[in-house]
Amino acid sequence: EGKHLSSRAKKYGDRTWKITVHTLGSTYTREEQNAMRSKFSFLDFPGKVQMKDADDEYLFIREVELDAQGGAVYPRHSGVKKQIIPENDARPPLACYFGRVLGSTSLGRNWRGSNRLEQYSLKKRSYLGPTSMDAELSMIMTNLAQVKKGSFAFDPFVGTGSILLTAALRGAYTFGTDIDLRVLRGRNSNENIVSNFKQYGLPPPELVRSDNAIYKRHFREHLPTFDAIVTDPPYGIRAGARKSGSRKVGEVRPILDEHRYDHVAQTRPYAVSDVMADLLNVAARTLKMGGRLVYVIPSMLDFSETEDLPRHECLRISSVCYQPLQTELGRRTVTMEKVREYDERSLSHYLENTWVNGAESAEKVAKIRERLLEAAKKKPGYEEKAAIRKQKRKATKEAKKKAKREGAVKGLEGQSKTI
Repeated sequence: EGKHLSSRAKKYGDRTWKITVHTLGSTYTREEQNAMRSKFSFLDFPGKVQMKDADDEYLFIREVELDAQGGAVYPRHSGVKKQIIPENDARPPLACYFGRVLGSTSLGRNWRGSNRLEQYSLKKRSYLGPTSMDAELSMIMTNLAQVKKGSFAFDPFVGTGSILLTAALRGAYTFGTDIDLRVLRGRNSNENIVSNFKQYGLPPPELVRSDNAIYKRHFREHLPTFDAIVTDPPYGIRAGARKSGSRKVGEVRPILDEHRYDHVAQTRPYAVSDVMADLLNVAARTLKMGGRLVYVIPSMLDFSETEDLPRHECLRISSVCYQPLQTELGRRTVTMEKVREYDERSLSHYLENTWVNGAESAEKVAKIRERLLEAAKKKPGYEEKAAIRKQKRKATKEAKKKAKREGAVKGLEGQSKTI
């Protein structure tokens, strides 16, 4: 017998239900929709049918080919008299989908309604950065990672802590690291990662300044530690990746003993291919068996999920969710589960086999920014649009300078009046 954990829970046999029909790009009469519903009579739900305010709603979607304006390429009815066009009506749909509705206002499970999701919006947080993950995707990622109350969640590229905040909302213990000490400290005592957690009444995360490229040198690894690793690695689109070391090859300056306590090591560029290889390797080392790694990876149209996603022998890909962002650009949310114990003796083997096609696959992710610029330059009118954007940026910059000068003058006038 099914179990429902909401406050409106009823016994499975007492729950009312309905089937809603969505025919995208086409219109069907009520009788025709009922005929579609009758196809699912074999499901034999035990409760009563109730078309208004049912306890459970099931959705049937009939998909047809649509044009750029959202209309049917092969419309079912003629434009004027609304007569059925037989040859178009006979065309099979592209696909049919059937499933249970999990989020709905009427069912009391609407995350978008009642300000549930909006209250966690980035706009409402005291501390943000250019790469802060939006609240909705963070919730999706922590859900894919199966983060729940009592889980130990880790973000090795924590940034402003957006993902860890969502993990904490689910009741997890949170731990984050980042190589950038400035982002960990925040702007001031009221604008930092901890202040965001206080804003929602959440226990603060454990934060450590460390380098994921040399994770083993920072932390003990005698036992798997984490239930979930959820992160948005740096790919160089908004913020480039860094790791410890000098930019000049072979140059290592000794640190005086009196400076060792508060010394911050030099950093140098961190290749995306190495970022992903190290991330998967750390996950394979530190996740408990069955634990999950969830990360976001940007990709363009030529990206292949079977050949261009990084791999690890201890991790199995559970799901890949694609979200288009632009015509050429999208991002994939990848979920991996630990299925094999880590073997320290195979470290070099793991790292060498991260990318199926080696450097070719890694480069597709590494040079996203450059490839986007190249694609943009090929579009007609690029130079004119770029010049307009440059002028707007210059005007905005001048306006800010002017406002700052006027504010300073007003401040001096106020002081003189006081004197």
